[in-house]
Amino acid sequence: MDLFQQAASEDHAPLAWRMRPRRLADYVGQPALVGPGKPLRRMAEGGTVRSMILWGPPGTGKTTLAEILAEESGAHLERLSAVMAGVKDIREAVDRARAAQGQDRSTLLFLDEIHRLNKSQQDALLPHVESGLLTLIGATTENPSFEVNSALLSRARVHVLKSLSEADLIDVLQRALDNAERGLGSRRIAVDDEVLTLLARAAAGDARRALGLLETACDFTVPEGDGERLPREALEDVIGHQASAFDKQGDHFYDLLSAIHKSVRSSRPDAALLYIARFLQGGGDPLDVIRRLTAIASEDVGNADPKALPLAMAAWDAYLRLGDYEGQRAIAHAAIHLAVAPKSNAVDQAWNRAKAFAAAQPRLEVPTYLRNAPTKLMASLGHGEGYRYAHGEPNGYPAGSAHDCWPEELPYERFYQPTAYGQEKRYAQIMEWRAELDAAADRESR
Repeated sequence: MDLFQQAASEDHAPLAWRMRPRRLADYVGQPALVGPGKPLRRMAEGGTVRSMILWGPPGTGKTTLAEILAEESGAHLERLSAVMAGVKDIREAVDRARAAQGQDRSTLLFLDEIHRLNKSQQDALLPHVESGLLTLIGATTENPSFEVNSALLSRARVHVLKSLSEADLIDVLQRALDNAERGLGSRRIAVDDEVLTLLARAAAGDARRALGLLETACDFTVPEGDGERLPREALEDVIGHQASAFDKQGDHFYDLLSAIHKSVRSSRPDAALLYIARFLQGGGDPLDVIRRLTAIASEDVGNADPKALPLAMAAWDAYLRLGDYEGQRAIAHAAIHLAVAPKSNAVDQAWNRAKAFAAAQPRLEVPTYLRNAPTKLMASLGHGEGYRYAHGEPNGYPAGSAHDCWPEELPYERFYQPTAYGQEKRYAQIMEWRAELDAAADRESR
């Protein structure tokens, strides 16, 4: 008896478990993987499954796919969790695989949470995956390129599973309502399209969560005719203010921060606010958003709007002083300002050029006239001699290339190149005017 049959025989198994598809034809979602002519469907139809890692959010069907591939390819299936299994469990699975091989049957090893595999587990597993005794199907919610050992990664193809769409989830829910054998069909529960949509939306791409919400909601049905009805009002207690929670160390966390940054950089305030709201509702730390906005103020706005950085810092201070509820408005304030502000990465580019130049000049010397002379000895060495105090110069500027503060032995390189956007356009004009003063002073000194 396989795990599906075992679950189906249990009267009190959760709806999500009972409704797991048993054939690829019943699988919902992931058309890029299981659609006609797509990789996993071709494997199932051909009866030969290759080692793979299934990477995707919870509730997208990773475990179900492994079960179906084993069933449709006629392979023996071993299931282990990288969290629970030890080297002994892997060796026992290998022994069973050898026994299956003796009966001319291949073995698929489904390894859940493969990103948690430790070194000893990897050492015990690798030779048998390499030899083909075991075909590995790993499942993970974490980015395999960061979390999975490179030796295993090189022996398996990564397939990316997407969160189920709202339409997919409605399909999953309707199947559960119609299925009398494993679902809720025998109860004849009438559910309006609006209620199904709300349940699907609350599940946020997770089929397991959608079925769990439906099962709980159906505890609050009311009699209607020869069946029951699930009223919309029942969802308030089931869904409530359910947060779109995410793993704060996972990809979704960083994807949302990336979306916030790129939306602000692209001058899209509405998109920026949407991703900030989703980030905070998912349990993200508001200070992470403020830190990112503060970085944006210099990296992407810079001197095109010199008010951007002080505003971001003010939002940070306001959040700490006002608390979370009122402070979130200050974050939105800063995000909108940064998104609408003219953009320039000239500061970021100038800083990168300066760092690279300085790294290539390990023996860089400060010009003598720029050095302090706190002692008579230093003064006698010429420290500070020839320095021109800017505030005592015409236009508040010591004109002439001889006083450009640049190391004397190095060719001059211009790091900061202002754009023509916002206040930076004015900066460019000021710098051009000063360059003209330098040229005039140089001509007079010849």
